[in-house]
Amino acid sequence: MERSFERMDMEVQQSTVDSIENPNCRCELQTPQCDAVGSTAVVAVVTRDKIIVANCGDSRAVLCQNGVALPLSDDHKPDRPDELLRIEKAGGRVIYWDGARVLGVLAMSRAIGDNYLKPFVIPEPEVTITERSSRDECLILGSDGLWDVVTNETACGVARMCLRAQKPASPPMSPDSDAVVRGAGVESSDKACWDASILLTKLALARHSTDNVSVVVVDLKENQQL
Repeated sequence: MERSFERMDMEVQQSTVDSIENPNCRCELQTPQCDAVGSTAVVAVVTRDKIIVANCGDSRAVLCQNGVALPLSDDHKPDRPDELLRIEKAGGRVIYWDGARVLGVLAMSRAIGDNYLKPFVIPEPEVTITERSSRDECLILGSDGLWDVVTNETACGVARMCLRAQKPASPPMSPDSDAVVRGAGVESSDKACWDASILLTKLALARHSTDNVSVVVVDLKENQQL
């Protein structure tokens, strides 16, 4: 995961160089201002017994376990004590301008891209490994546009409500019908996760989130059965 984040960051840097050296390039990164292009990223790999999360920036992964919201990532804010120390050690400063910002500009201390703020803003993710449990209900991955206005607990409650609303599958009557029921169950789970992500997005927008909102919900109960 760390290598993947590093490679993505290098691709953004190369796109910047290519756009400057080749002004006829049709890609969107066509001006020197693309040096200021950046993004957070949160990635999860779910296996039968583990949840591996890599996070860079202030996107977030939250596990809903038996009604309790458990964050699986820690936002990279410039005033987080260890991040503040790292930035200052690298020769940078955290300036409070409408919140803590690196050099008074960026409100996060890690990101992919944002080349003009290196080496203070780095693309290295923090990786957590969590053991799976029968109490796991769902996993929510969201950008800060969600978490700025919706608490972990509220997001967990909304997702659980949508997953509980899915219709239970009918009991199988034969081996063939068993396969049909499993297929219907997966489809129902996918629909519930889709509904949860849409509802959380609408909730964030209704609460006047000022940032982009991206949400993914994963049904861990369904995943346990696969």
